[in-house]
Amino acid sequence: MENTDKKKLLIANVAALTVIAVVLTVLAINGTGAVVEVAGNNAVYRGSPDRNGVSLMFNVYWGEEYIPEILDLLDAYNVKTTFFIGGSWAAKNMELVREISDRGHEIGSHGYNHKDAEKLSYDRNMDEMVPAERLLEQLTGKEVRLFAPPSGSIGQEMFNAAEDLGYTVVMWSRDTVDWRDKNADLVYKRATSDTQSGELILMHPTEHTLKALEKILQYYQNSDLKPMTVGENIFG
Repeated sequence: MENTDKKKLLIANVAALTVIAVVLTVLAINGTGAVVEVAGNNAVYRGSPDRNGVSLMFNVYWGEEYIPEILDLLDAYNVKTTFFIGGSWAAKNMELVREISDRGHEIGSHGYNHKDAEKLSYDRNMDEMVPAERLLEQLTGKEVRLFAPPSGSIGQEMFNAAEDLGYTVVMWSRDTVDWRDKNADLVYKRATSDTQSGELILMHPTEHTLKALEKILQYYQNSDLKPMTVGENIFG
């Protein structure tokens, strides 16, 4: 093989290895394969590995019919977790928002109308964040300082708005995909398989998540993993 061909082959191999390294890095960061390389990206994808903690985080824009039973199960296992609540949902379910908070669970913001934050300007991101924060704080009497972007959509203007409001932007280390795959066994597997300390596990208040929840909590209990709020997992 001539030197020119050898150089071309070497360059191609280096390029291929670079692509593989980038993909593996992305997978390691957020557990989903979603590209998260946004300038100024300071989102949190997992908590501390030193607390033996794991956080179930419920994003809520629907599913109110299952939340009371979810709350009862969490109480039965003495587990506190984090509910990221959409403002438009909260406006229709004020008493349920109060109950979630009164039962000791952490409340985060999920924006107001489930808009794609990456496509919004700074001002439009503010229009989503500020009203949701005001309503949630009014209902619970507690400060809201965690923000989970709807659909995990992130962009520079979203980060700018979140920073100016003093938010910690929260993503996840693993996703149960319970909104799509209506299967309790899959939800259980995704919430427990090779779970490590510091995991932030995305869920929604679905019927099949409710069906899987007790088994998930039992698994953590038997594995010496302590379910905790996202704030506790991140900040201690």
